[in-house]
Amino acid sequence: MAASPREMREAKRRIQQMEAKRALRRDQEKRRKRDNLIAGGAGAAAVILAVVLQLSVFSGNPTEEEFAAAQAGLESPSPSPSPTNAPNIPKPETAAGKVFTGELRLNRGAVGVQLDGNNAPQAAAVFKSLADQGYYKGVSCHRLTTGENFGVLQCGSKTGDGQGDPSYTWGPLENAPADDKYPAGTIAVARTGGNAYGNGTQFFIVYKDTVIPPDAAGGYTIVGKVTSGLDVVTKIAAAGLKKGENATDGAPVEPVTIDSFSLK
Repeated sequence: MAASPREMREAKRRIQQMEAKRALRRDQEKRRKRDNLIAGGAGAAAVILAVVLQLSVFSGNPTEEEFAAAQAGLESPSPSPSPTNAPNIPKPETAAGKVFTGELRLNRGAVGVQLDGNNAPQAAAVFKSLADQGYYKGVSCHRLTTGENFGVLQCGSKTGDGQGDPSYTWGPLENAPADDKYPAGTIAVARTGGNAYGNGTQFFIVYKDTVIPPDAAGGYTIVGKVTSGLDVVTKIAAAGLKKGENATDGAPVEPVTIDSFSLK
């Protein structure tokens, strides 16, 4: 049965709206620079720092199913009832109830680490798996913040510029602090802003007591802590940022790379 003129106009309108959304997404992708969001601040007088690190933005982009539905004059399909991890993400059961200890060896010195599979089993499983695969060898720590109440060194972007891997995303949030405080020595997971399933391969080491306000998704997963060598990170921070970077947020003046990351 042929569609009525009204149905045809409605289908055309839907297609035009979706094309507009697709064009907006292309424009956003051209301008994006970074993919994981960490915002920092403390008190009414503090300035909230927010940097978006690069991970593909999928929101607002129509799917092929939506196009097909519009063309047929049908209702758009319902979204998935719950978020899911990428198929290549290790199961949390591989780390549940376990504590992993090891060493994150940077070109600036060694940092002893401990990952907590009791309170963050999914996160611990992910970073144990990536470390075992040698994923982090040669990867840089591309971002340093030096704010009064916001001091972190962020690592784990394979490209070295903050870009993430859209095929390697996972959640949910685990062990995020209720008071938004991340003590010195905390190891936490960087993620896409507003997305509890936007974790990837990046993490940040907190080198001084830091306050990070939550976003729409909540806080940030605390996966572990530094057990030795935190002074290695504080010395990196003391050296400052590259010339021309934001006064308190940018790339370390001295390039920082990961020589190895071992856990047992």
